[in-house]
Amino acid sequence: MGQFVVENNDFMLNGSSIRLLSGALHYFRVVPEYWRDRLLKLKACGFNTVETYVPWNLHEPKKGEFNFEGMADIVRFVRTAEEVGLHVIVRPSPYICAEWEFGGLPAWLLADSGMKIRCNHKPFLDHVDAYYDVLLAELKPLLITNGGPIIAMQIENEYGSYGNDKAYLTHLKDKMIACGMDVLLFTSDGPEHFLLQGGMVPGVLETVNFGSRAAEAFEKLRIYQPEGPLMCMEFWNGWFDHWGEEHHTRDAEDAAANFEEMLSLGASVNFYMFHGGTNFGFMSGANCFQDDHCYEPTITSYDYDVPLNESGEPTDKFYKVREVLSKYVDLPELQLPSPIPKAAYGRVTVQQAAGLFDQLDRLSSPIRTAAPQTMETLGQNDGFIVYESNISGPRGESELVIQDCHDRALVFLGDEYLGIIERWDKSAKISFEVPAGGAKLRILVENMGRINYGPFMMDRKGITEGVRHGNAFLFDWTSYCLPLDNVSVLDFDAGISALQQPKFHKAELHIEGEPADTFLLMDKWNKGVVYCNGFNLGRYWNKGPQQTLYIPAPLLRQGENEFIIFELHDEGQKELIFTDQPILG
Repeated sequence: MGQFVVENNDFMLNGSSIRLLSGALHYFRVVPEYWRDRLLKLKACGFNTVETYVPWNLHEPKKGEFNFEGMADIVRFVRTAEEVGLHVIVRPSPYICAEWEFGGLPAWLLADSGMKIRCNHKPFLDHVDAYYDVLLAELKPLLITNGGPIIAMQIENEYGSYGNDKAYLTHLKDKMIACGMDVLLFTSDGPEHFLLQGGMVPGVLETVNFGSRAAEAFEKLRIYQPEGPLMCMEFWNGWFDHWGEEHHTRDAEDAAANFEEMLSLGASVNFYMFHGGTNFGFMSGANCFQDDHCYEPTITSYDYDVPLNESGEPTDKFYKVREVLSKYVDLPELQLPSPIPKAAYGRVTVQQAAGLFDQLDRLSSPIRTAAPQTMETLGQNDGFIVYESNISGPRGESELVIQDCHDRALVFLGDEYLGIIERWDKSAKISFEVPAGGAKLRILVENMGRINYGPFMMDRKGITEGVRHGNAFLFDWTSYCLPLDNVSVLDFDAGISALQQPKFHKAELHIEGEPADTFLLMDKWNKGVVYCNGFNLGRYWNKGPQQTLYIPAPLLRQGENEFIIFELHDEGQKELIFTDQPILG
């Protein structure tokens, strides 16, 4: 049994003062086969602790159905950190932000039209309590007080930037204690007056998050917490990217200098991130700071420009950070795990194609409703959804209005593709006339990730209100939910009925010998999703900045590997290109 507590201005581990030198590494962004490799590199850099969030939506994707296997096996991750010789900080807040889908909250919460999140709203707290009863039972044996490596846990995440409900924060604290979380509890917020006022819990250690000006940040913290160890819980030594932006980088010397300032002040620190990893599947989130039309979706890569890059290789920042740390800690000679091989497998021909509309009955079951319903109402978390309705004619030309589109819609009338309606672009218009006899209207809506931060997180997906042709609403709709969680049901021998429709493309990569990490270059494709042996690698989009998708070797196999590409704007691409270097912008 052990003990990790606060005494005066120090962290105390089993009676001795300790400075926490921590790095964030999210188990859910790294394939399990590589957890040990990344943790060993964290320790080799001179760190003594690893920190991770816990995304609720990964562990309870459907109400009452829990997942702790594969990339969701948090117990295995924590035990691996223990074997490597690291302490563990766990942040199991119901909300995590993290540029993760809906900030880690499960989408099924939004099926309740009256739901209020992150506050003392009983229906929300009832769901949190039921989740914590399961999650915290998994973590309890791993606490330092039970002989495990978990030394501290977070109550909520940057709550001051969202609200000021102390009853809510107190409920979370009391629930964690009731579930046996008898380790150090803390909160973390930015170093501003209203952030600290809103996010702190009486009797709970507050930490601060920032990327520079450490002395100013800690001075602000001291106004509200005159005593206690100083800790930066999130040292932003890099940053993330949105689609259509420039790739963010931060100078290694600058990051190292700010790290040294914290060390000179006697502070503890957690690098956010130490290793970013990848937003596999549909799990990347989005930002929105002004109104719900300023939507900015996050890319698939979570490289973050930090000490370990997306594929786990040390960067210049790794060596600069270790050099600074060596001035304050006696470090052994650097010993890194053997480099993970990378391979450029070259070009592979696309062999077959299948049309989305031809495959709807294989991928989904039709749902008839009067008006279009949101994904959440229909029990869908992520992916795509097709709305179909027969519109009578003749009708004169009028604008098609989707009220509101979350997030990006492709519109088809009969066999004709009419264009795109995007949530963030109010200038784009689609107008059409309807011939005598009418026509079938199809709207394919893509969920590009729920907002993960700020005041607009109640981000329901699909068509949230209705569809109008001119001023008249259209009714009598058939919907097809397309989470695309099983592409093995596709029939590539069925033929394609119409050229103007999104298509699935299939190719095979043959690998001789042991597979290596590789990167799939998608710069000649337009927009869509790629599956490797049934595993969703994530989204690609020619808006950039990201041009390659990272494929860890454990997702590949010796012999034949199947790749399925769901391309929304088919332009007749005939090949895939596998390279040994990432291109992130």
